[in-house]
Amino acid sequence: MATQANKGTALITGASSGIGAVYADRLARRGYDLILVARDVKRLAGVAERLSAETGRHIETIAADLTVKADQRRIEERLRADRGITMLVNNAGVGATASLIDSNIDDLDGMIELNVTALTRLTAAAVPGFVERGNGVLINISSVVALSPELLNGTYSGTKAYVLNLTQSLHHEVGGKGVQLQAVLPGATSTAFWDRAGLAVEHLPSEIVMTAEDMVDAALVGLDQHELVTIPSLPDAADWERFNTARQHLGPNLSRSLPAARYARG
Repeated sequence: MATQANKGTALITGASSGIGAVYADRLARRGYDLILVARDVKRLAGVAERLSAETGRHIETIAADLTVKADQRRIEERLRADRGITMLVNNAGVGATASLIDSNIDDLDGMIELNVTALTRLTAAAVPGFVERGNGVLINISSVVALSPELLNGTYSGTKAYVLNLTQSLHHEVGGKGVQLQAVLPGATSTAFWDRAGLAVEHLPSEIVMTAEDMVDAALVGLDQHELVTIPSLPDAADWERFNTARQHLGPNLSRSLPAARYARG
């Protein structure tokens, strides 16, 4: 049984399987009590029972569908009211692999509700308390498609680019107020995500697919190293730094009083 000192409580969304369940395992072993949120009550209970027995941590489960407004509000209220919550892991999400013109627009709307709206509302509920207490960790699970919109479905890519942008913006706003932020950008990960997105993971080249365990372990090392953006598959962190520096270099010229010379009328 783990003997880690209590680090407060981590609330993890999408915690019944895959990446979320691995985060639950690793954070419990690091000394966090847990609030696990997901739709699948049976699987959620199984994760909680196993981790409680193995780690001795206090683990609560909340059955919630974060595409349903009433369920969103319940989790928001818990985040606002529970001062013991010291970490939020926004992991719940869904993907899409078909092109826009071959997709069901209602399915894409639901994806935006979960990947963007619910994540934003939970973040907005948790961060003010973290700032007030001068202590808190926010982990947002994005995706490498945030940097590569040509991959998969553009709406999905757009939702994950939003998650990355929100995390970077929040770091600018509250990073100096005791709040640690991290956007994690996994590549292809061996979870049920792919089945739900319409492409079985078995159909992907094995050399590009990482296990959820390896992904989360790498992401937590990145958290320990205080990375704002963690890309577990990227061999050389300098590649990301060059990319980000190039983005920032555009800043002074993105808004000016006159059009660029190349747009002058002949």
